[in-house]
Amino acid sequence: MNNQQPVGHEWLKKHFDLSNFTLTHSSFIGSNSSVELTSKGNVEQTYGRKYRVSEDTPLHHIEFGLKYDDLNLDFLKAVFERISQPDIETFISAAPASKYARRIGFLYEFLTDKRLTLSKPVSGNYTELLDEDKYVTGKTIKETRWRINNNLLGASKYCPVVRKTKELKELLDLDIQEEIRKLERNYSPDIFRRAISYLYNKETRSSYEIEREKPSAGRMEKFVALLTKAGTETNEGIVAAARLLMLQNAIVDPRFAATQFRDFQNFVGESLPNFQEHIHYVCPPPGMLSSLMHGLWQMTLKTEGIFPEVRAALISFGFVFIHPFEDGNGRLHRFLIHDVLAHDKLVPRGLIIPVSAHMLNHIREYDLALEKYSKPLMQRVRYDRKPDGSIVVTNPELLEGYFCYPDLTDQCNYLVQTFHATLREDMPGELLLIQRYDEAKKELQRIVDMPDKDINLMLNFLHQNNGIFPKRRREYFNKLTDEEIARMQTAYRKVFELDMSPAPSK
Repeated sequence: MNNQQPVGHEWLKKHFDLSNFTLTHSSFIGSNSSVELTSKGNVEQTYGRKYRVSEDTPLHHIEFGLKYDDLNLDFLKAVFERISQPDIETFISAAPASKYARRIGFLYEFLTDKRLTLSKPVSGNYTELLDEDKYVTGKTIKETRWRINNNLLGASKYCPVVRKTKELKELLDLDIQEEIRKLERNYSPDIFRRAISYLYNKETRSSYEIEREKPSAGRMEKFVALLTKAGTETNEGIVAAARLLMLQNAIVDPRFAATQFRDFQNFVGESLPNFQEHIHYVCPPPGMLSSLMHGLWQMTLKTEGIFPEVRAALISFGFVFIHPFEDGNGRLHRFLIHDVLAHDKLVPRGLIIPVSAHMLNHIREYDLALEKYSKPLMQRVRYDRKPDGSIVVTNPELLEGYFCYPDLTDQCNYLVQTFHATLREDMPGELLLIQRYDEAKKELQRIVDMPDKDINLMLNFLHQNNGIFPKRRREYFNKLTDEEIARMQTAYRKVFELDMSPAPSK
């Protein structure tokens, strides 16, 4: 791109030396139009000479960026902080009817919490702030001062952006409710009921295992009880402080139950063999926490009615990235997924899509969804380590925009993909397992009319050993002949469609 000149956000990034900011779309002016996808998944687009800005000033490049680049509120906040307020006022007053001048004025006040003084009142028809074809949008608020329809997903304290990428559009066109109905049609109500009961326990166990924890039976029961009540809270109460505290207290060891949001700097890391802590993610400093959590609550109100699967991602990932507690954030993050899906009636109450089980079985994909947010932050954050192992963030003012205005497109893509994969792969497998278990049980009963506990034990041994009866377990069935056990083994392998060649002895 030696002969190409940066324009829009790319020009602003270089002009203001904002090298630590990641742009998902960079624009250039050149001889030939082209679009390239970088190795990092970002788009670099070249426009012809006719797209050149009329004046090489920051505000003209902001206008270009609003037209052609991806909206990046974190980046725009940093840019606005480097432009004088009189320059912005002069730019808007020169074209008070321009929808882009009005958008610049609204976004400046939204992101900086400063009020502009205009020599001329704005005019023109109301215009949508976000293009609904390019972005997931929230409830509309008419901003009379700027004649803007504010359809952002949140408020100034916390406002994520979700781009409608080709991938996300295709995923949102798929009907999750129809996939659920298909499962219900393919399996009997009894099998479906038993599978759901099992999946509640599996989801609970998987959610703990993701964090390498083995909960007690009591904590398992508490988490299952919470899952069965998912979706029963009002929209206003989903991330209300009192409710989140109640949920946290229910799922952690009582010794680590919180009485308020954390008032200390937290981080996510792992201990290395040299006893050093490798930090993967630095959480928002405690001074930002109250504002961020209130902003998350405001976002929950403003997103009511949008795609439930996207809203589940926004609320759950938003929560875990804010990380308001010392312990239990990951489990609460995964609980909120179910809570929103049930509340928004995408999933019938009483049904559960075992997303944690899928995450556990595809842990690298889950980690990547988290790292898409954490890695850019770690390039920007600066901190000091204290002797007791804690840290102190030394540049909080440079992180505020990152925490307040995240781009959660990748996390939405990931979670919607996970929903569909779980419904198409994991749940049919669980339902089929129960159906085949019932069939195998009947076949074994026909061979020998044994008590239920003996049949279940035989099935358990066969299941654990891939359809082969382990000879070391022979003592449990001393009333059966070798021929009867061989017939049971064959019947099991036939029902479960296993290799029917002679089974090796074990």
